[in-house]
Amino acid sequence: MKNIVYFDLETQKSAEEVGGWNRAGDMLMSVGVTYSTARGGYRIYGEKQVDELIAELQRADLVVGYNIAGFDYEVLHRYTALDLRQLPTLDMMVEVQKSLPHRLSLDSIATATLGVEKTAEGLQAIRWFREGKLLEIAEYCCYDVKITRLIHEYGAAQRQLFYKNRFGAKLCVSVAW
Repeated sequence: MKNIVYFDLETQKSAEEVGGWNRAGDMLMSVGVTYSTARGGYRIYGEKQVDELIAELQRADLVVGYNIAGFDYEVLHRYTALDLRQLPTLDMMVEVQKSLPHRLSLDSIATATLGVEKTAEGLQAIRWFREGKLLEIAEYCCYDVKITRLIHEYGAAQRQLFYKNRFGAKLCVSVAW
């Protein structure tokens, strides 16, 4: 059985605090979450377990996420000399962006495709980190991983995803994964 590992992480600091999105490594990981199809379950990692998280990503037959190549991996590069972009990866945002002239958020695809919304957003997770509310971050991150998995499975089965444009019209984008 192929081990697909769905992955997301949250950070301790915002892009604004570290001098921009090009300094993602300086944002530092607060919580990372994976869902492994081989394991059939979730795993939550704190910053102290980042080496275990990276090892799990290395063992995956495929790592799936949303904006992981441009963001999550860049955050993790702070903790490893490995180039995580060399891992077998499906970054759904990158794939969708190949068909559209603009970026779509995970939330916009989840809402239009699955009828579900994210439970929070990254800046809220940073506030929770400062308040020591790691359980809230873990729950939020687990839910994002679940949404990512459901969108991937839907796209694989239906070969399309949906989103709403700025005028509220529901549109379709083809995917090939």
